[in-house]
Amino acid sequence: MLSVRGISCASCAVSIETVVAGLKGVESIQVSPLQGQAVVQYRPEETDTRTIKEAIEDLNFEVDELQEQEIAVCRLRIKGMACTSCSESVERALQMVPGVKKAAVGLALEEAKVHYDPNITSRDLIVEAVEGAGFGADLISSGDDVNKVHLKLEGVNSPEDTKLIQSVLEAAEGVNNVEWDTLEQTIKVAYDPDITGPRLLIQCIKNAAHPPKVFNATLHSPPKQREAERNHEIRNYRNQFLWSCLFSVPVFLFSMVLPMLSPFGDWLSYRICNNMTIGMLLRWLLCSPVQFFVGWRFYIGAYHALKRGYSNMDVLVALGTNAAYFYSVYIVLKALTSDSFEGQDFFETSAMLISFILLGKYLEVMAKGKTSDALSKLTELAPETACLLTFDKDGNVISETEISTQLLQRNDVIKIVPGTKVPVDGVVIKGQSHVNESMITGEARPIAKKPGDRVIGGTVNDNGCIIVKATHVGSETALSQIVQLVEAAQLARAPVQKLADKISRFFVPTVVVAAFLTWLGWFIPGQFHLYPKEWIPKAMDSFELALQFGISVLVVACPCALGLATPTAVMVATGKGASQGVLIKGGNALEKAHKIKAIIFDKTGTLTVGKPSVVQTKIFSKIPLLELCDLAAGAEANSEHPLSKAIVEHTNKLREQYGSHSDHMMESRDFEVHPGAGVSANVEGKLVLVGNKRLMQEFEVPLSSDVEAYMSETEELARTCVLVAIDKIICGALSVSDPLKPEAGRVISYLKSMGISSIMVTGDNWATAKSIAKEVGISQVFAEIDPVGKAEKIKDLQMQGLTVAMVGDGINDSPALAAADVGMAIGAGTDVAIEAADIVLMKSSLEDVITAIDLSRKTLSRIRLNYVWALGYNVLGMPVAAGVLFPFTRIRLPPWLAGACMAASSVSVVCSSLLLQLYKKPLHVEDAPRSTDGSDLV
Repeated sequence: MLSVRGISCASCAVSIETVVAGLKGVESIQVSPLQGQAVVQYRPEETDTRTIKEAIEDLNFEVDELQEQEIAVCRLRIKGMACTSCSESVERALQMVPGVKKAAVGLALEEAKVHYDPNITSRDLIVEAVEGAGFGADLISSGDDVNKVHLKLEGVNSPEDTKLIQSVLEAAEGVNNVEWDTLEQTIKVAYDPDITGPRLLIQCIKNAAHPPKVFNATLHSPPKQREAERNHEIRNYRNQFLWSCLFSVPVFLFSMVLPMLSPFGDWLSYRICNNMTIGMLLRWLLCSPVQFFVGWRFYIGAYHALKRGYSNMDVLVALGTNAAYFYSVYIVLKALTSDSFEGQDFFETSAMLISFILLGKYLEVMAKGKTSDALSKLTELAPETACLLTFDKDGNVISETEISTQLLQRNDVIKIVPGTKVPVDGVVIKGQSHVNESMITGEARPIAKKPGDRVIGGTVNDNGCIIVKATHVGSETALSQIVQLVEAAQLARAPVQKLADKISRFFVPTVVVAAFLTWLGWFIPGQFHLYPKEWIPKAMDSFELALQFGISVLVVACPCALGLATPTAVMVATGKGASQGVLIKGGNALEKAHKIKAIIFDKTGTLTVGKPSVVQTKIFSKIPLLELCDLAAGAEANSEHPLSKAIVEHTNKLREQYGSHSDHMMESRDFEVHPGAGVSANVEGKLVLVGNKRLMQEFEVPLSSDVEAYMSETEELARTCVLVAIDKIICGALSVSDPLKPEAGRVISYLKSMGISSIMVTGDNWATAKSIAKEVGISQVFAEIDPVGKAEKIKDLQMQGLTVAMVGDGINDSPALAAADVGMAIGAGTDVAIEAADIVLMKSSLEDVITAIDLSRKTLSRIRLNYVWALGYNVLGMPVAAGVLFPFTRIRLPPWLAGACMAASSVSVVCSSLLLQLYKKPLHVEDAPRSTDGSDLV
């Protein structure tokens, strides 16, 4: 779809259609002169969007691609990335694919997330682009298989059976996509959980068979790809290291140990031809398999890197080992052809260097696997089976069936007995119990559950039997959402990573130049005898000494440690945060959180419990109390605000007291929310206003002295006064109280000790706001401010140079959460909050605000420490390898030892990041009351 400007008449449209239709690969074109749009269908293998646009522009029209185009998303697992330059190379290769809009590559996660236009490119072309860059790529998932089920088929014996089942499933309501695997005899079905589910799909397959044929389908669990590939990679590095050792250890013995032992030394020194000895020949024969078979991976990596115009660790290793190996081959050939030539080979340098690097890679891969431990534990929380209840027409249970959790569908009713896990998210419809939610929210105490309360999949039912109706299944459960959010966070690149990215661009070329200069710096003085001859070890000459120093510089430098410094720390921190109920959306949020200097708190639901209740009513006219409350509840019924819910709840209780058991609300029309003021609606033909003083002033409702006095009295008690006006006359008022969270005062005090100022911004009246602020210890207060005003206050503080965080319950705080440098949705009140916030706090406890900031500070200090180690290692290691200490101490770093140091540096950085697993919360509030209805959860 293209937007075409300058179409003035039908003839313009005809001319565009004629020209574009004549292009090779264009199947059809329709031009709308009124909308200024062109819809073109074309074959991407024969033409592209650019060619079509240029053809229209040649007719003197301005052309733009419409933004509302279909954008698909896919996730790829990338194999073979070693350092930052590798991930950058993959990212560049992906962005060069026509139709790719955005690509993000995570080094530590070894994944890529690609946004692309499916009309221009495909998933296969994207995978080919990665493979063309010299890396392996496997499709993990695409946007259309969020809710999917894998089924193993039985009774399918012919292609006709396959086509029949596929056509039946594709015709079924709610099925989005069907993919067939003929090799495994499995089928993957993507579906809409609102319409269908796994059991219905299995029934469809069974019903498709015509007697005597019988089709059957069972749940198929494909192997966990990430875990399987991680284990394969670990085994691969281990096996290569062991093969390398099989040849390298004898090479080391033949060159370093046995020559010093009399009988063996004499035997190894025996000359075969001219000056070539048995020792030389054995070392050559044993080193060659290590160099060219075990070390082939470094040649491949270096080739692909150089072909793409960048350099990586493989280039350094290939250069260093080749220099040692081929110089040694030269020595052997020279000795073979000369009876007077004497020289020392370095075969042990090449072989042992490759062995140590493979050992380092093996340890690094094992350590990297542990960085995602927290995430793996989360994914394993959901139980494998559930007890499904079947009811008759009268609502009586007729059967209990144990089925796989993956076969559960929305609105299924399940039984959860004490000690078992909740399989999916749902609502309690019968029974009472306490549920342990610590594994999801970090909340230590079991939470009481009664009918109407929400439960989360993966949590443990403690002491009572409850009947639960499933509301979210599959990828829609809170557990799946957390995992997806954390995975997305680990893929996002932190700004602090830019330092490593910049260094990686010139790191390897700089090291190569430094190695060459080191060789020259030792070789030239050696040729001109500018240093004492005693400095040169026995059986070496000045060229060989200079070569050893040069090779050491090549292999001691480690770009991998720099590349892993940030992503591994972010990966561990986001996983650790998730296990403690703090979901951090990526490295950007993590980095910004440590700079916070001011936090803006909303009042209702953030500093207060968020469950206000009507504690007093006042009538200012002759209207009956129940009628007043009925009218107010009728107006508030469509509002999601906590105060609205309190009024509706109070009205229901009042009806019970007056003997009216009807739950039916008065019908309202023309309902309108006035942000920061209240609501208005037409209830039973009357204009009903429910809100604060500002709402009354907006509608020019007069306030009597009695009303003003009652408002002042209520506000002095730190309560909210809600006025009710009928047909522009104030008929009554409701006094609403929302108790403070017990931990609020301690949290504000702790933040002050951290150097962070706390500010309260609320839509409530000044008197109530000041009273609450005084109680918790907040000195700066802004009251009677609407949601847009909150966002403006944040911008004012940002103009003063402060990094500002906003903590809100997410019901009406999304503009402010989005405006803040760091938005924290506490209790995750709504889906809007999760979208707008940078950090999602799973429970309603304010202590997690401190946890989020403290975890951010600890992570950033760990990243800095990683950088200090990685940079410091290179800054100190390279001069030592270049021989700076040699003239004074005679200490030099042999190339094989330099390779071991390089391998150790990467492992040490990953292990340093893993120490974040030991993180503990800085503040624990034991006496905080916890929600009993689950409303504070995602």
